[in-house]
Amino acid sequence: MGNNAKSERARESKFVSAVVYLHNDEKNVPAFLEMLTKTLDRDFNKYELIFVNDASTDAGVARIYDCIESGTLMGDMISIVQMSHFQGLEAAMNAGRDVAIGDFVFEFDDLYVDYEPETLYEIYRHALKGYDIVSARSDARMRFTSRMFYKIYNFASRGSGEIGPETFRVLTRRAINRVKTIGQYIPYRKAVYMNCGLNADTIVYRSTDAPGAVTQHYNRTERTSLALDSFIYFTNILERVSLIISCAFIVITLLVAIDILVEFFSRTRTVEGWLSTMGFMSLGFMGVFILLTIILKYLSVLLNLVFKKQRYMIAGVEKIVRD
Repeated sequence: MGNNAKSERARESKFVSAVVYLHNDEKNVPAFLEMLTKTLDRDFNKYELIFVNDASTDAGVARIYDCIESGTLMGDMISIVQMSHFQGLEAAMNAGRDVAIGDFVFEFDDLYVDYEPETLYEIYRHALKGYDIVSARSDARMRFTSRMFYKIYNFASRGSGEIGPETFRVLTRRAINRVKTIGQYIPYRKAVYMNCGLNADTIVYRSTDAPGAVTQHYNRTERTSLALDSFIYFTNILERVSLIISCAFIVITLLVAIDILVEFFSRTRTVEGWLSTMGFMSLGFMGVFILLTIILKYLSVLLNLVFKKQRYMIAGVEKIVRD
């Protein structure tokens, strides 16, 4: 009875876009496409599908074309964005976001499904309550490295919003327009979305495959690179570390200066030249780290200017419009 009620509910009139990241994930393509198209076709009158192919070397994109030709892949418009070369998740999803024209935009960072299809509709309905960004998060336990990253990032972040692991999200057109005013290229979408000044919320769902969910995200090299870039772009952790070290050397320099004065007025003598050498080294290191703090602050200003530049390249966009 409950399932029948869900299938008979009125379709939403809002036009929605679904942006999907593709990179060597052929094994998950069939199940994901079946879940996505059935769910969107059931709940929305009009929707588009945008697949961003980030230089895949498997047959995942070919499977999508097969589904289009057979008619099993539905949607009022289907776009396939071909990145010119492998550019990573963030750049590829920026490209897909810029192609999307929907009033609401779903972002799927991978094709692995460990949630009930109904979760898509739930986060969409939650957005209608006044939230411009709604994320879906699995209750599966995170890796230790991921927990440490989010803990350190949220501690050092310049913004007030906290980030965490997300499976997919939905954004309103207002949120996308707001993000575009921040910068044409978004180096870490989660961080920008949570600190763009609009209402954001997260829905935690029960994972249908908790062990699998932990191992399904993009490769370790890209995660490490993205984590380092995020610390530089969105936190002042390097400035803090440099400032702490500078303060430590100031204290050491003062202690050495006091020791020199005590030594000068006392009768005891240490090894000749030791105090002057230590004093010179302390002053030198203090100057280096103070200078480093100033340089890091200057670079943070430059990063804000670089934010305005587009930083992805696409080879082409193929659009398939349904009659």
